[in-house]
Amino acid sequence: MKTFSIGPDGDIAAFEGGKAAGALAAGTEAFRSERELHDITAAWLLDRLVQVWNRQPGAQRVKRFRDRKTAVARIWKAVQNLKPSSAKDEGTPRPHDPKPIPQTRRQKTGKGHAITRVAQVIQMLEQPGGATLRAIISATGWQAHSVRGLISGHLRKKLGVRVKSFQRDGERAYAIRARNQIAVEIVKTTKKGKRKR
Repeated sequence: MKTFSIGPDGDIAAFEGGKAAGALAAGTEAFRSERELHDITAAWLLDRLVQVWNRQPGAQRVKRFRDRKTAVARIWKAVQNLKPSSAKDEGTPRPHDPKPIPQTRRQKTGKGHAITRVAQVIQMLEQPGGATLRAIISATGWQAHSVRGLISGHLRKKLGVRVKSFQRDGERAYAIRARNQIAVEIVKTTKKGKRKR
């Protein structure tokens, strides 16, 4: 039975039996079935699966997949044609895609839970001094107009959070009160019969 390995760069290699199990490089995972491949790639973006597919020899390039199930099924079918690599192939470099493969949109916390960038921004804004625009940009990788759009559109208009905007040392900074204080305020205003925004 063939064993396959997929590296952090998206390269897939085939091995006979369990030969690959002990010799895997860091960040490389082994799989023997379509289900195992699905489990390994469960947290990946579909864009990353597209890049893995496009790296397969003889694969017709695609821009996107309809869903994860289709992507995994196509990749699994394509790797069935891979010939097991031998020891002499180990040192042969493979052509690499110029674009890095994105990992995930969510950042893992210490407890194993995933945190979105929006939640990360909210946590930054809840800090006692708030956060500067530059700090938010460096933490999320977003451009300035995206951060301002999140604060204006999502936080203020959609969620109804009061975001304080101010200058600190000549830099734009934003702050909000902790979410539990906001929830207490909303409950107090609804008990009086009127809800403030």
